[in-house]
Amino acid sequence: MLKWVLTLVLAIFLLGIVTPHLARFIRFGQLPGDLKWRRGEREYHFPFSSIALFSLLLWLLGRFF
Repeated sequence: MLKWVLTLVLAIFLLGIVTPHLARFIRFGQLPGDLKWRRGEREYHFPFSSIALFSLLLWLLGRFF
């Protein structure tokens, strides 16, 4: 159990470091299929495509490593 917790913490830490650098190239949250609209003072974001791409990348990493 402790191994899984440490792996999860390490993965979140690494994603926090890597994601801003990847955002310059991949533009998470701004892909076609990501919904964004404003209603009054509020802005709503639904990054469907970014989540699907991110899930695919994580699945591939898990599959090969």
